[in-house]
Amino acid sequence: MSTTPHDPFRSLDRTFDRLFNEGLRGPSGAAGSVMPMDLYRSGERFVAHIDLPGVDPESIAIDVEDRTLTVRAERPAPETEDAQWLSRERPSGTFARQLSLGRGLALDRIEADYRDGVLTLTIPVAEEAKPRRISVSHGGSSREIESGHGDEGTRTAESA
Repeated sequence: MSTTPHDPFRSLDRTFDRLFNEGLRGPSGAAGSVMPMDLYRSGERFVAHIDLPGVDPESIAIDVEDRTLTVRAERPAPETEDAQWLSRERPSGTFARQLSLGRGLALDRIEADYRDGVLTLTIPVAEEAKPRRISVSHGGSSREIESGHGDEGTRTAESA
C-alpha cells in the first residue's frame, strides 16, 4: 500500500501565465513566471504562496469555476512622461494563473490573504475526504478500522 497522500491538485495549468507573458522576456531571452508559486500540504489543508510584488490588493481577483481556481492581478506600468529607459525588466499589466483542483477540497472555505507582496491561499480538505475511524463491534469486543489514506492499519480496543 502506498504511503503517499492523495493529491487533489491534478495539475497546475500555466496556460494563462504563458499567454499573458508571451512578450515579457528577461535579459537572457527566457520568459519567467510573473506569478511564481510555492504549493504544499500542511495537515488538512493545502497552502499556495504566490508572489505578486507591486500589485494593488484591490486589483486581485480570485474565482473558482468548474474546479478551476483563477488568480488575476494587475501591476500598473510606471507613469513617466520624459523617461529614457535604460533597462525595463519589471513586467506590468494584467497577469493570471490557474490551478485545476481535484475532488476532496472544500472550495467554499478557501481563504486568501495578501501581505508583503505575497498572496497566500489556504484550501482546506473537505470533511468527506478526511480519513476517519469506524468502530466495529463483535462478540463483546470492538476494533477500530482506519478508513482513508495512509497505512496505519487497524487498532484493537476492548469494549466495556
